Amino acid sequence: MPIPTEALSLNADDRGIVFEPITGDELTHQKNAHIVITRPGAIRGNHFHRQGTEIVAVMGPALVRYRFKGELYDVTIEADTVYRFVFPPGVPHAIQNTGDRPQIMAAFNTMVHDPGNPDTLREELISG
Repeated sequence: MPIPTEALSLNADDRGIVFEPITGDELTHQKNAHIVITRPGAIRGNHFHRQGTEIVAVMGPALVRYRFKGELYDVTIEADTVYRFVFPPGVPHAIQNTGDRPQIMAAFNTMVHDPGNPDTLREELISG
């Protein structure tokens, strides 16, 4: 993968699953954190960030698609696994919930979220 992508370790028991989406060192550089719950079949992203670097931990099942240096990459995430992506500025990305239950993502960005002047620009990678 041309951008940093890794499977995260999960701690699971009869109560559920726990994962750590970023390290303590990374946490100090973040200006925005959000949890995203996506309905089955729905698509998130379809954008890129002009200045911010975004770290996204995606729990499958999901399709993550991004464009890097003009080439499209697809990453299929199986159910009950979590992958982490680091999207630098200018890298379009989209995430689709390919399962039949709500999907969980944890996202962090180095830019403050400003709804009046968003850091994102739309670029459709997955249509729905």
